[in-house]
Amino acid sequence: MNDRHCKGCGILLQDENVLLPGYTTDLSNDICQRCFRIKNYGEYQLVTNNNVEYIKVLEAVGKTNDLVVYVTDLINLEKDFDTIRNIIPNRMILVLNKKDVLPRSVKEEKLYEYFKEYNIFFDEIITVSTKNNYNMDYLLRRIKMLQTTKNVYFVGRTNAGKSSLINNIIRNYSESGDELTMSALPSTTLNTVSIALNEHLTLIDTPGLLDSGSMINKLDVDLVKKISPKKEIKPKTFQLRVGQGININDLVRVDYIEGERNSFTVFVSNELKVSRINSNINKNLKELNKCTYEVKYNTDLVVNGLGFIKIMNKGKIDIYLDKDVEVYMRKSLI
Repeated sequence: MNDRHCKGCGILLQDENVLLPGYTTDLSNDICQRCFRIKNYGEYQLVTNNNVEYIKVLEAVGKTNDLVVYVTDLINLEKDFDTIRNIIPNRMILVLNKKDVLPRSVKEEKLYEYFKEYNIFFDEIITVSTKNNYNMDYLLRRIKMLQTTKNVYFVGRTNAGKSSLINNIIRNYSESGDELTMSALPSTTLNTVSIALNEHLTLIDTPGLLDSGSMINKLDVDLVKKISPKKEIKPKTFQLRVGQGININDLVRVDYIEGERNSFTVFVSNELKVSRINSNINKNLKELNKCTYEVKYNTDLVVNGLGFIKIMNKGKIDIYLDKDVEVYMRKSLI
């Protein structure tokens, strides 16, 4: 019986059904056909999984005494960290990933101040950029300082950048030729994957928790790649009066319906078209689900999977978007 797993995504290799995950033409291969095509051709094959299986993996992690690195995306921060933190009581480092896509004007001290209230949940909070190698030396030093065994698990939501972070550590600090499969699409990692950095430290990637409220679940492959920022975001600021609004690439519409003249700054991928609209005349996207929010001072309107809009003053807004995409308000990150 074959017991070899794909070194790219962790799935059990099989050569019997080309339609099932883990398929390979030769069981002696190191990676499955899906990972091979992602790595070499950029082709993505959707694998439908649910969080039940992923939570079982996390529960198993929670029964160990190993250090856990919780990776989150600064542009697509989850509302809270309770889901994973309640499952995993281990010592844990929170890694704020993808700092390179935030505007350079954003000071790191402000980010740490914003996350101060989460200090009770984590042993340390570290901001990194795998693209620019920012803070990678410090992260590895803290991992070595806080590890309780040689195993260190990396967890987080899908697309948070866990595999990219591990690959970066391997390239910088190891002679191993192993590499995890990376993609902008959800559910690239399908099972745990272990890579020994040295005899004292083994990095273990885990499948990302699926976020049912994320916009990436509603889009095709090309558009998912487009909405994922690849370089520093150039925010777009609009001074809006009542009767005006913003359209983000025909994905989301925000109408300003009550309040004084207000500042709306949009933080999304530079590849998306963001434009001011006359909400009294323009009817585009009004067939979509509508949500109405009272806005307080210095508030972010977050569209899960897309980005956020910083709103300076209080007022009232209508938002039109797919009914399955989560939207929420938070205190301003920037």
